[in-house]
Formats: sequence, C-alpha cells, structure tokens
Amino acid sequence: MYEIEIKLQVPAAQRGAVDAAVAGRGAAPRMRLRAAYFDSPDRALANAGLALRLRREGRRWVQTLKGATDHGLTRHEHNVARGGAAPMPPVDPALHAGTPVGDRLLGLLEQARTQRPVEASAASAASAASSAAPAGSLTELYRTDILRRARALRTPHGRVELAFDSGRIHAGESALDVLELEIESLSGTPRAVLETAARWLPRHGLWLDVRSKAERGDLLARGQPMAAPRTAVDPQLAPGSGTFAAWQVVLRSCSDQIIANASQIASGEHAPEHVHQLRVGLRRLRSALSLFEGLGADAALDAPATQLFRRLGSSRDRVVIADEFAAGLRAALRSAGFEGAAPLPVQARGEATPTEVLRDAATQALLLDLLAAALPDAAAAPASADAGSDAAADLTESIARRLNRWHRQLVADAKRFADLDDVHRHRLRKRAKRLRYAIEFCAALFERRALRRYLRSLRALQERLGAFSDAVMAMHAFARDLEAGQGDDLRAMFAIGWLAARREQLIAAARPELKAFVKVKRFWKKGG
Repeated sequence: MYEIEIKLQVPAAQRGAVDAAVAGRGAAPRMRLRAAYFDSPDRALANAGLALRLRREGRRWVQTLKGATDHGLTRHEHNVARGGAAPMPPVDPALHAGTPVGDRLLGLLEQARTQRPVEASAASAASAASSAAPAGSLTELYRTDILRRARALRTPHGRVELAFDSGRIHAGESALDVLELEIESLSGTPRAVLETAARWLPRHGLWLDVRSKAERGDLLARGQPMAAPRTAVDPQLAPGSGTFAAWQVVLRSCSDQIIANASQIASGEHAPEHVHQLRVGLRRLRSALSLFEGLGADAALDAPATQLFRRLGSSRDRVVIADEFAAGLRAALRSAGFEGAAPLPVQARGEATPTEVLRDAATQALLLDLLAAALPDAAAAPASADAGSDAAADLTESIARRLNRWHRQLVADAKRFADLDDVHRHRLRKRAKRLRYAIEFCAALFERRALRRYLRSLRALQERLGAFSDAVMAMHAFARDLEAGQGDDLRAMFAIGWLAARREQLIAAARPELKAFVKVKRFWKKGG
C-alpha cells in the first residue's frame, strides 16, 4: 500500500484559523493519537528511510510500518490492527512480513543480528521473521501525543483528507511542538493533494515540509537540532530509457535535493550549508532544464528557480567571503596597521532572511510545481517519449549533440580567457558548471573511463574559475556597501584593493587548467 500525502507547517498565529477551516461547518471531531516509535540502537531503520510505530487510535492499537519511495509525495505503508487492550502490546516486526516494506525491515534486522549481508529476497526476510527474534533489537526512542481534527474533502481530481495535528514529540526530557496540516489522498490522483495544498498554502501562510514526525522525532532523540544538508546524488538512468523517462529520473534527483534543504531552511533551524546545497540543487535543476530542453523538460520551472537562486545569493555570498577571504584579509589589515576583525559585507536593509524567502508564496509555489512535475504520471509523458532501443539511441544522440555544443563554447572562451572581461569569465564558470552537471546526469549513457578523465579536467577548471568568481563577487559586495554608505568605508576600500590583487593572481593561476581542458578528449561522438 502507498500513502500519498503532503505535510504543511502551520504558523502559531494561524493555529485557530486552520483548525476552524479544517473543522468546517459540520465541526469535524478531534481524536487523540498517542504513538511510540521504535528503532535499533544504531538507528538502522531511520538510516534506511523506515519508521515503525505503535499508535493508540481511539480504542484500538495499530502497528504501522512506513518506508520512503523515490517521490516526495508517496511512502510505502503497512498497517496491522493489534487489538484494544489498554497496555501497549509489544512491537512485532514479523507482522509486516510478505510486504515490500516489511521485508526490507526484516532484512535489516537479520543483517544487524548476523553482521553479514542478507539475501535480498522475500524468502530470507520471512526466515528472518521467524528465527532472528528481531523485536529484541528494537527499542522505543520517542513518543508523540497528537490531537487530530480531520475531515474529507472532494476535489476535481479525487477525495482527500485534511488532518490538522497539534501536540508534541517527546524523547526523554526533550520535547518538540507539532503544528501541521496533512493532506492525504483517499481516492483519485495525487494531483488532488497538490492542488489542495496550493489553495491552503497562501490562504494561511503555510509552508511545505517533507520531514515526517518520525524524522523529526529521530533528530530529537539524537539531540540534533536539524537534519544534515542534502547533497547531490547522481541519477542512475536505466538502460534503454526514453527521453521523458530519463528526464523524470534527473528531475527527481534535483528536486529531492532542493525540497529537503528547503524544508529545513523554512523550519527556521538551518546552517549556511543548507542554503549552499539548496542553491546547488537549483543550479543542477537549471542545467537539467537546458540539457532536456525539447526532450520532456518543463520549461516553466526555469524562471522561478532562477529567481529563488538569486534571492538566496546575498546570504550565501557573505558566508563565502567569511570562509574564503576573512583570514587573509585580516592578516593584510594587520600588516597595514589596522586592528580588529576583517570587514564583511553588510546585510542590505529590508533583505529577507533565507527562512523568510523559503516560506513566501512564490517559493512554495515552485516547490509544489517541482513535486507535480516529478509525479510518476504516465499521462503526463509526451506521446513521442516511448521506451525502447530507438528511444534510447535518440536520447544518447540528442545528449551528445548538446554536450558537443557546450564543450565547443567552453573551449572557445577558455582559449581567450585572459582577454575576457569579468562578466564573460563568470559566464565561462557557469557554463563549466552546466556542462559538469549535465555529464553527471547522463554518465550511464557513455563509456565510464573516458568520461572520468574528461570530468577530472572539467572539475579542476571549474574549481579554479570558482575561486576567481568568488574574489570578483566579494569586490562587488564591498563596492555596493561603499555606494550605499554602509559599513566601514576605509576597511571596505582596503578590502577591494586586496581582492583586486588576489583577482590578478587567480587569473594567472588558472592557466594550467585552462590549457589542459582545451586539450582534453571528448568521450562522446563529435558529430552535431
């Protein structure tokens, strides 16, 4: 069984309004849901994207196992009634045997018991259920105590359930408030969930959060304030993929990185690396849109992705300047007789924080559009996107033609790098990133050894160009402060001069990588 739902976080100020809206005219009743969540001491379930719980629902106990899928809207789910006796029954993983998500769980527990790899088969998982005594390796890590008000709603694409949850997650002495709206599909297509979310988000100032209560509870039990930043995972294209199927795989790789980091930033608890990885995800998405232009990509995603990328730029730039240049700049200032810390660009008056940017309506609309575009919906595929050897050959040929054009552009600019102005040098860096991401997306289509050699040269060039672009960016940031009359003018002018000298050093240092890339052999056929 699949669960299709979306979670929206509710601002405390909107609690009453959301509760009343969910209650509706019929004043839908509330139910108390108390649950205990189980995992192994080394968090094997959480690390595998599984969540196992026992929950009191009214007068009965229900044991539920959930598992992640490759789409943010859907999860595997298997429920087993455990009776209505007052004491909580012992958790029994074997009750989920014979289901895909249950066999994953039992295989994990058997592997933990024997400390050797398990056979990925239903037979071995069923054997584990009877011989491993798996419940003994599980322990209760946290509990939830939730008041839920729910009612069904009919939409043009099917029926959904609105469920407003308020309560707390408890782990030892620690607790975390829960205030969220779940929209779950009861019948019809997943688009019913997305379109309902699109109406409720702006109405009440809600924001998308792909973190489940289990994920938040696990972090609480670990004593961690936030999830680790989501880094890029290269997509694995299946042999014989058609163009639209390949686009969907690449899109999900990009959207997973974007939405996971966006959820953490919108929560208000995040690190600078979450912002950086979100911008990496947006850059990868824009590269994918260029690579698959005319091959199934939804071009409408490009403008809002570009806008979000730019809105987060100032925040990320200040972090880069602090990390890359502050120590050297401070030493240079001291040698010139200045004491104190190195200057940093000032946050512009009225500039939105990353959390504010992620919670606003435009960003939330983009995240919903990403989920919609990545839906495994065959009806959305263009008629020409057929699978098979011909489609796979067309995909490889189309990709090779695009890579060839981008390679030639990059080589032409690399040859005259010393004569380019800073705007065109920055364009060269962006083109190098686009080409690198495109190659990582479609690596499965080409011979790996030659591809790796090419990528080594391209990555080295991109790193050199990145250092140069960061220095130029920092110069512009301090210049903006001077123009706006913000910050310490004398220190800002010193910083601009120091960075200008650094810029010239970086131009000279880039020559070996530029020459090497010009000579590197392409790993694809050179036609087109």
